[in-house]
Amino acid sequence: MNGWLEKALRDAAADATALRTLFPAVGRRCGRGPSDVPGRTVDDVARVRLLEAAPGAAAEMPDLYRYGDAAEKRAVLYGLSAVDVGDTGIELVADALRTNDTRLVTAAMGEYAATHLDDAAYRHGVLKCVFMGIPLARVAGLDRRADDELRRMLRSFAAERTAAGREVPADLLPLAEQDS
Repeated sequence: MNGWLEKALRDAAADATALRTLFPAVGRRCGRGPSDVPGRTVDDVARVRLLEAAPGAAAEMPDLYRYGDAAEKRAVLYGLSAVDVGDTGIELVADALRTNDTRLVTAAMGEYAATHLDDAAYRHGVLKCVFMGIPLARVAGLDRRADDELRRMLRSFAAERTAAGREVPADLLPLAEQDS
């Protein structure tokens, strides 16, 4: 493990407010390349580890997201599933779903969203992923959250695309055609 990260984890464990200075430094200190965790970068993984190490990280996460760059926001979104933030993360997920950044939208539709979003918000997130070309395999909880209304919405989307002579994402059809 990176020596800087070891010290940063100790600092975060001692005082969650240390995250305010550690979070922005992670990319420079740990790297930004691919990690062993599919779909995540080295800095994503390191930042989530910092969140997990810091008691009281939940209180820091809204500001880390608000004042962070895209990579820091993405890590906070991934961290929602690792740190008990209760319903506070719903606002962060909603904000990410209003962006056009596929990395943020993908991170927003993780396990936290699958567990905490109401049905309408979850459906909105799934449709946002479809519109943006994000593979549905990256959306957490589809196996348990897909309902008749979501399937109806996906069928309507597929019909509109077909009528316009446009391609329908291949991963959409099996879900849209499932029986309830």
